[in-house]
Amino acid sequence: MRAVIQRVTRAQVTIDGDVVGQIEQGFVVLLGIAPDDKRADADYLAQKIVALRIFDDSEGKMNVCLKDVEGDLLVVSQFTLYGDVRRGLRPSWSDAAPPELAEPLYEYFVQKCRELVGNVATGSFRKGMAVELVNDGPVTLLLDSRKLF
Repeated sequence: MRAVIQRVTRAQVTIDGDVVGQIEQGFVVLLGIAPDDKRADADYLAQKIVALRIFDDSEGKMNVCLKDVEGDLLVVSQFTLYGDVRRGLRPSWSDAAPPELAEPLYEYFVQKCRELVGNVATGSFRKGMAVELVNDGPVTLLLDSRKLF
């Protein structure tokens, strides 16, 4: 399971002109799921994300986590995180989980996040979405449940 984490001052997801998810200070989480990912992968990433100390403390040092700032999460499914362009220019999606496997695990990840933090907004699985955000810093991190990077 892979995630791109962006620290934001605000973010929202729009589908067909309607805002379906919106947050203030917190993280946008773009989440990709591999075919062999399990709930343990979702548990690991959810716990890791909410504990990341990437908000500034009173001295301006990144030392404060999402829970401490009472931040929000906006979780968006993003199968393209498993796009492979090592051979050619057209991505291969063979490393991404098919929707029937990915969607239940995505929903499980969202539920785990809701158990850990107050406000968790989402996009809609398998929908075309417009994601707008103000990246704070900018701060962007890549996470992989298998610790590949």
